[in-house]
Amino acid sequence: MKRIVVVGAGLAGLRAAEALRRAGFDGAITLLGAEQIGPYDRPALSKQVLTGEKDPADTVYRSDAHFADLRVDLRLGQPATALDLTSRKVGTSDGDLPFDGLIMATGATARLPAVEGKSSPIHRLRTLEDAQALRNALPEHRHVVIIGAGFIGSEIASSARMLGLEVTVLEAAAAPLARVAGRQMGEICAALHREHGTRLICGTRVASIEGGGRVRLADGRIVEGDLVVAGIGAVPETGWLADSGLTVADGLVCDPFLNAGHPAVYAAGDVVRWPNPLFGTSMRTEQWTNAVEQARRAAANLLAGPRGRKPYAGVNYFWSDQYGVRIQSAGIAAADEVRIVGGSPAEFRFLAYYRKGDRLVGAFAMDQPVPLIRSKLLIEARTSWDEALSRVKAGEILA
Repeated sequence: MKRIVVVGAGLAGLRAAEALRRAGFDGAITLLGAEQIGPYDRPALSKQVLTGEKDPADTVYRSDAHFADLRVDLRLGQPATALDLTSRKVGTSDGDLPFDGLIMATGATARLPAVEGKSSPIHRLRTLEDAQALRNALPEHRHVVIIGAGFIGSEIASSARMLGLEVTVLEAAAAPLARVAGRQMGEICAALHREHGTRLICGTRVASIEGGGRVRLADGRIVEGDLVVAGIGAVPETGWLADSGLTVADGLVCDPFLNAGHPAVYAAGDVVRWPNPLFGTSMRTEQWTNAVEQARRAAANLLAGPRGRKPYAGVNYFWSDQYGVRIQSAGIAAADEVRIVGGSPAEFRFLAYYRKGDRLVGAFAMDQPVPLIRSKLLIEARTSWDEALSRVKAGEILA
């Protein structure tokens, strides 16, 4: 293997290229990026960048000198357009790139709401360019209407409130983060929004967006905002794979080793759907930690070949900062029981556990960073429910 192409110059692509060099690969590495800027810190976009605490330029992870030292050919502003597995070439606007090995880390693009009207522009937040545009727009408006109360929508709401704006968040589900944390934890997240003056309307859909940022709901109600932001998730970036022969179904379908169905092709990050052996279910997750860990595993497995590969069993860990509260989660929310095992939800400082059968499969916390990380280790170790509760009672987790 002499030439490896990494498609996607985000966090996963960066870490894959670095992992290849650390593992001793001495051949050519090309890192292909669709944006005009190199890998940067996306979690900061909805928080410090929006509030002005961080300059957009400070989000960039690596200097040009770093890529030169790493002997990585960084090609920006060149999205992949096609993949020919027979000839082993990635198509780009600047010609075809041959490869012996390929790691796909194209990530995802922000989803926009399918609504009528749209006479007012809808902001979204996925790229640095999006963040700069929204940052410039916020001070010129009074009332921000955010569609979606997931991580991005909730963090934008928190940042907008910090800047003194009125905020209304519209969520189709019964509670914020219900899909990833469950209804019970979602209701606590809803209380956190309302505690800080954010108006939250759940269980409703947007029918149209009218002039001046006026939003009409499906039930006929009107929200009189003057700036609309969509935070309704992301779509995996797989369009360029349409004729590749690879399987795409809400992400690039991979096996437990992150192989995409061809011996020389692996993937990492937001674009990947894989059977997670830790939970026995197919997953696609858009989290910082997952992107880093999958990139390392994909690079190692590509170099190791079929006999030396190891499956990837990510614990699905994430964090979010909202209204000065650190929210963390690990594992899955599909559970038979959810129990508060320490702290006080009313004070937004607690730890909750999720049980599936006789196993601890998830943990959710507000302002309990160390207990959550200890709980994450229990989930990774496939700890039983009874043993997990015993450790909490013994003071090993909450101490």
